[in-house]
Amino acid sequence: MAIKTYKVKLYQAKKNKYLNQQIDIAGLIYNHCIALHRRYYKLTGKSLNQYELMKHITKLKKLPKYKHWSLVGSQAIQDIVQRIDKAYKLFFGNLKRKVRTSPPGFKKVKKYSSFTLKQAGWKLLDGNRISIQGKVYKFFKSRDIPACIKTVTVKRDTLGALYLYFVVEEEIDQANQAMTGNSAGFDFGLKTFLVVSDGSEIESPLYFRQAMAELKQAQQNMARKVKFSGGWKKARTVVACIYQRVVNKRRDWFFKLAHELTERYDHLFFEDLNMKGMQALWGRKVGDLARSEFMGILGYVASTKGKIIHLIDRFYPSSKTCSDCGHVYKELHVKERVWTCQGCGVIHDRDHNAALNIHREGASSLRLGDVRLSSTAIAV
Repeated sequence: MAIKTYKVKLYQAKKNKYLNQQIDIAGLIYNHCIALHRRYYKLTGKSLNQYELMKHITKLKKLPKYKHWSLVGSQAIQDIVQRIDKAYKLFFGNLKRKVRTSPPGFKKVKKYSSFTLKQAGWKLLDGNRISIQGKVYKFFKSRDIPACIKTVTVKRDTLGALYLYFVVEEEIDQANQAMTGNSAGFDFGLKTFLVVSDGSEIESPLYFRQAMAELKQAQQNMARKVKFSGGWKKARTVVACIYQRVVNKRRDWFFKLAHELTERYDHLFFEDLNMKGMQALWGRKVGDLARSEFMGILGYVASTKGKIIHLIDRFYPSSKTCSDCGHVYKELHVKERVWTCQGCGVIHDRDHNAALNIHREGASSLRLGDVRLSSTAIAV
């Protein structure tokens, strides 16, 4: 079984204000739950039980002050409580492991973007219609949505448009999966997006860099407007549109690349990098590459095709180890892109050498020595 998500956009309509209202209320409930968790932790040093919290919110909804909370379905509130509980369990787990972390924080209500319904509160109607909390909405239907829907999420983007996310469970037909028998190691570079162990390189379009000139002009135009005036709001929308276009282009490219890689390889080996640490070190360059987002998309696409993503220990010295003789060059500096092995004299490209070692380490640990290396370069 595989989890798959179908995303559709809602028609613009006056009744959409009810969904926006529910998202705002969901944000209020989220912040109220965070406040209760913090207060309980301050008093007891423990995490608040999610079932007790749910009972408390059920009682609050009966009070006149919180009567409007009833506009959000009980399952949506339950989802909020469960997500916060999961986040706090992760926080306390990190504390026990002495990992530097922060507890879940408050969110601005206007920036809160979604609520999720499970089996109640919605009904998929004929054609392109859906009923949510008793009101019928239309959406742009580009393909059929399977009947086995697990959850429906209503999400608002930065431009105010509303989308529906249908999470469904589908059977994977293993018999029809195109298995190639190929495997490869991949190393994320700074000058190139990915370096493959077969010697090919995949360049990133760097969509944010391409949009920087247009974005700078739009931001300057917004800065000249009186804040919160009509002109300022229009200028802010232009800025948001540019950001959204960058996100959409990058995400589209990630999906195409993920399909390309999973069609060529059955086993894909990556180093388990500290993405946040790299972004703190290298800044906007790493942010524009958006490696974490790509890995999430690649994992999703691979799961639908029966392909496997393997992560190699981040402390494995893939860049410092000679892929020919195994000698470790401990003094390798991060700025050295090419280095000569002191053991055998072979000249290595840093990223290509790392990709070879990642593939070799992963394949050996899984006893995939008989899995052949693909010599076909990737054209992206």
